[in-house]
Formats: sequence, C-alpha cells, structure tokens
Amino acid sequence: MRKAYVLIGAVAIAVVLLLSSIFVVDEREKALVLQFGQIQRVKEEPGLAFKIPFIQDVVRYDDRILALDTDPIEVTPSDDRRLIVDAFARYRILDVEQFRRAVGTGGIASAEGRLTAILISQTRAVLGSDGVTSNTILSEDRSELMTRIRDQARQRAEALGLEVIDVRLKQTALPDQNLAATFERMRAEREREATDERARGEEAAQRVRAQADRTVVELVSEAEREAEITRGEADARRSGIYAEAFGADRDFFAFYRSLAAYDEALQGANSTMILSPDSEFFDYLKTDTPGGSSAPQGGPSSGSQAQTDEQAAEVGEEPDSDSAATN
Repeated sequence: MRKAYVLIGAVAIAVVLLLSSIFVVDEREKALVLQFGQIQRVKEEPGLAFKIPFIQDVVRYDDRILALDTDPIEVTPSDDRRLIVDAFARYRILDVEQFRRAVGTGGIASAEGRLTAILISQTRAVLGSDGVTSNTILSEDRSELMTRIRDQARQRAEALGLEVIDVRLKQTALPDQNLAATFERMRAEREREATDERARGEEAAQRVRAQADRTVVELVSEAEREAEITRGEADARRSGIYAEAFGADRDFFAFYRSLAAYDEALQGANSTMILSPDSEFFDYLKTDTPGGSSAPQGGPSSGSQAQTDEQAAEVGEEPDSDSAATN
C-alpha cells in the first residue's frame, strides 16, 4: 500500500515536472527563456518548447505591429509661428534580446515611454530645422517631413530593439493664444482681396459705362444728323411746293394765306383786334362801296389785277381775259 502511494506521488511529481517544462509559443508572440534572470535562448517559431522546471522562466513579448500615440507638443518652425503637433507611430519588437537588455523588466510600458521621448525630440528637431516653415508643415510637403522623422527615430530606436515602421502627424493646429491674431490676419487679407476685386469690378464697370455712353452719343448724333437732313429735305420740298403753288396763282395763294391768318388770329373769344384803318391784314374783308360789295380791295377788282396784267405784259404774256373783262 505504501509503495502504491509512493508510485502515485512519483507519477504526480513527474506530471508536474513535465507540465512545468512545456510551454507554448503563439504565432503572435516571441518568447525568451530566462535562467536566474539571464537570457538562455529565444523562441520565435510558434509551437511547443521545453525549459527546465522551476529554474528557467519564459517571458513573452508581442510580435505584432503596435501603435503609439504621443501627447500634443509645441514646435517652432523657422518662421517663428508656433504650432501644436499631435503625432503617432507604428512600431514592432525587432530583437527581443536587445529589447530585454534595454528595458529590463519594464516591458512594453517602459519601452513606449522611451520611444515617446525619441519621437518628441526628433519631431521638434525636424520641424524646427532651417527651411521648414509653418506653411511647409501644413502643405503636401509634410509627407517628406514625416519620413525624415521616421528615419531619425528608427536609428535611435534600434538601441531598444525596436523597429519604427511609420510616423504620422495626426493634427497640426495653432496655440489658443495665437488663434485670434491669426483669424484677424486672415480676415484682413480676405477683406483686402475683396476690396481689390471690387475695385477691379468698378473699373471694368466704368469702362463699360463709358463705352455705352459713347455709343449712345454716337447713335443720337447720327440720328439727329439724319433727322436734320430729312427735315431739311422736307423743308426744301415744302418750300418748293409753296413756290410752285405761289407761282401758279399768286392771288389765290395770297387769299389762302390771309384766310389761314384769320383762322389763327380769330379763335375762341379772341374776336377783337385793334389795327390801323389802312392795315393790309383785313384787305380781303373790306369792300369798295359803302353798300357792301363782295369784292375786297386787295382782290381782283382792285389795282392788284392791273399790276398782274402789267407783270404779264412785261414777260411777254397775254393778260387774262377774265381779268380784262373785270377791269
């Protein structure tokens, strides 16, 4: 019976020792086998591995790509325009032995603290170097700056057994105390541009108005010239018609003009006129006899007919038979 207990105990001890000597390495990990704190070997391939129970320990480290966000820092480019920069990095443990010797038992937390300090110092060094302005940081050229930060940080991170894969600037902003001044400067620049645009627009409008006014003056002048020509031609034609009519029958023309004058002078209530007794205005309203003959003094029965006959005789024409009969 006692032998059975001893056997069972021996088997249990053997199982415990066997289980204590076996460990599994995941494909996402790298393992270090330590003996009294000293590195004995590295296990990077996934699968089963063995160690000395109770003497050797296994420390596992993540073999995946890890992310590290840095706190926002203030940088001063060469144009002395301060900026707040927020960066992040992607890294992985490249050499677990070097990593263990560099950070000791601190592990990932200690490594990230030291890597953060490296990133901050390199970010300030690159963004504050000569030739790098705030406009460069805010433009497409920032990709080149991020590459420079990554390369310089990678060289220093190799001492920690780390590989810096990428560095990116997440956000770039102005400090709060500079925002108001920057906005005022931007507003002043936009107002200046707006003033220039309005001035150019007003200048263009003035040119258009001047051209339009010139065109109007030219068109009106041309129209008035053509109107004067047309009016002059009409007046000449009217004068010709009047001259032709006057030459055809002077007495009738004089009679017609007198009637038109009477019509213009004696309108409405204006039927009273004060004239001298010998005025020619009412020649066609006078009579030769007190009884009221219908022949006016200036008509055919007066000396005007004799004058007409005399004029006809001067030009070699025969006097009108009707007129001679009347005389």
